[in-house]
Amino acid sequence: MAKGRTSYSCGLDAAVDVVGGKWKPLILWALHSHGPVRFGELRRSVPGVSEKMLVQQLRELEADGVVHREVYREVPPRVEYSLTELGRALNTALLPLGEWGDRFMDQIIARKAASGEAA
Repeated sequence: MAKGRTSYSCGLDAAVDVVGGKWKPLILWALHSHGPVRFGELRRSVPGVSEKMLVQQLRELEADGVVHREVYREVPPRVEYSLTELGRALNTALLPLGEWGDRFMDQIIARKAASGEAA
């Protein structure tokens, strides 16, 4: 979420503010697929994300109320991440977008290859 932002022009504006970026949808989907997970497992579930970026994105998702961070008081300390009710609802909204991507992935890749973009 943008710092200090207190209004949106429409619902899509609010949703994109919460889920915008390359990594957040992939993080949300990994949490949906695997349930509560520790940081290392989550990082392995999102190929290509750096540790720094994953920490930053998780903090933003937690601040937006989409991800829950549970700290267990044990030795060694254990932290698990999971979706909140808001996060589960957001994943439900993202499902059609993922289905669209699956359906048209070959066309998207072909067009990017033809235009010289890196895949």
